[in-house]
Amino acid sequence: MSSERRQIRELPDELISQIAAGEVVERPASVVRELVDNALDAGARQITLRLLAGGVRLIAVEDDGIGIPMADLPLALKRHATSKIGNLQELESVATMGFRGEALAAINSVSDMAIASRTAEQPHAMLLDGRTGEMKPIARAVGTTVEVKELFFSTPARRKFLKTDATELAHCIEAVRRHALARPDVGFAIWHEGKLVEQWRAAADSEDAGMDQRLADVLGEDFCERSVLVDYRSSAQSEGGGPLIRVRGRAGIPDAARTRGDHQFAYVNGRFVRDKVLAHGARSAYEDVLHGQRQPVYALYVDMDPTRVDVNVHPTKIEVRFRDSREVHQAVRRAIDQALAAPRAALAQPAPQLPLAPRVTVVPPWQQPSMVFAERAPAADFTPWSPAPAARVAEPAPRWAGEAAVDSVAELATLPEADARDAERRPTPGRGPAPAQPAPADTPAWPLGRALAQLQGIYILAENQQGLVVVDMHAAHERIVYERLKAQADDAAMASQPLLIPATFAATPTELAAAEAHADTLLQLGLDVAPFSARTLAVRAVPASLAQGDAVALARSVLAELAQHDASGVVQRARNELLATMACHGAVRANRRLTLEEMNGLLRQMEATERSDQCNHGRPTWRQISVRELDQLFLRGR
Repeated sequence: MSSERRQIRELPDELISQIAAGEVVERPASVVRELVDNALDAGARQITLRLLAGGVRLIAVEDDGIGIPMADLPLALKRHATSKIGNLQELESVATMGFRGEALAAINSVSDMAIASRTAEQPHAMLLDGRTGEMKPIARAVGTTVEVKELFFSTPARRKFLKTDATELAHCIEAVRRHALARPDVGFAIWHEGKLVEQWRAAADSEDAGMDQRLADVLGEDFCERSVLVDYRSSAQSEGGGPLIRVRGRAGIPDAARTRGDHQFAYVNGRFVRDKVLAHGARSAYEDVLHGQRQPVYALYVDMDPTRVDVNVHPTKIEVRFRDSREVHQAVRRAIDQALAAPRAALAQPAPQLPLAPRVTVVPPWQQPSMVFAERAPAADFTPWSPAPAARVAEPAPRWAGEAAVDSVAELATLPEADARDAERRPTPGRGPAPAQPAPADTPAWPLGRALAQLQGIYILAENQQGLVVVDMHAAHERIVYERLKAQADDAAMASQPLLIPATFAATPTELAAAEAHADTLLQLGLDVAPFSARTLAVRAVPASLAQGDAVALARSVLAELAQHDASGVVQRARNELLATMACHGAVRANRRLTLEEMNGLLRQMEATERSDQCNHGRPTWRQISVRELDQLFLRGR
């Protein structure tokens, strides 16, 4: 490099515009995004995009907005000239899609550009040539048309970085699709090489109905069918009296998760953004219900005071900065968490109202009513096709409409006071099973149906109005226990039960260190683990809900989790993972024979437990097989 001193000089305007174009215009899709932004700011209700060669040879955006006055048309192509903002106060509360005043100038510097526009007051439209600045009258309806030809013709090196026409076309369609998801009141049409490739008509319905229809049109009917409605308003109020933050849209159910995050759309005040705060808030709401590394699908719209969000962060305006990122994160998480909490079976078919609903409580084992679940049968003694299960299947359906079974590991429900007399009919450890009562003719239809049988000691088969329901009993019970443990931990320190004889075990140095470092956390979780000797730990108390489990195995699994989350502040965030481990350990295991009353009690608890459609690891707990699907298996009706 030459060490010769060079004089400081001002760059020419054209070079300045080309440098700015490198920040704003990356590919044809960048041009499409900027031009559609301007069309929406102009109040357009119909936007048409025409492309040639994926947008490299031609990008034409037509709208029916208010148009650009003849006197302002030459200023439209000047740098930092805009009608969107005029002072710092307006910059800090931007309510339009565009505001920087750089896009048209940057695009004009790297292409052959022309603008035709007409307002309602003008007798005809005016055409502005971006290269020469000449204007001439033309025929056009009210609105604006922007044509961009031969993109990057003046910078051949930039053009070499473009992909194939098909790839660039896909990016252009994606850019319009993002706008279409936010504006159901606007119609969009995309033409490529003279052929219509995409079209979304403007919705004439209400805002909510129009949004659902646009989501179905853009993302497919399957997205709406496999998602839940999100509508959350923060308790804090803005200066105008409305909610400080509102989060609405739709969130996909866990079963709809994908291997890639390509179906995640987040909007702030109508602007599509990529923001880590929003992405992390949404992902954290799925922690308990997603399996593995799968990515959730959602379309979320965050509405908030414009003064609380800074959109002037990046030239592409796709990044934002929040004044209080924590409140936004919590709002997104709570919005999705509340939407996913309701069991889908109850949403699809609301459960009937009981005269007196069972009260879900947790009491120490010595105060629990008679246990219904039988002792666990050894795996070697379990014979799925023995006469006993077959006899139970043939029994009349028990009267369980107002009852709920009680689990010896984690109590499923206590009997309502009005049904205390029914306890006499329940089997107890010292008696044989009581004869089942026939179901009355007017027994209501429950979402998860009536239990029929237990299959291979793993699955519960039930019948509802739609057909057959198959339930993974361990996964379902695991979620029920987990949600109860979370409720206990939220209210206060978890109730613990001292052991009559402490359970001791030889501990590793890691377990010893974790027990000493996290003694307070263990007590909050209902575990009392203390040193017994230099290399031995003693478990002196366990959570009351898991009193019948293996105390040593439980303590070791929790200590292993704590050892991985020993940083300051991480233990609190990992609490749910610890509780999930405890719930998995305490849930009913495979090859455990259940009576029909126990199966039905489990089904009723599933219908009343939040997030019961997935276990703690994100796997589904039940599946519906319709009568139509069964008919297809046996070729009925063909």
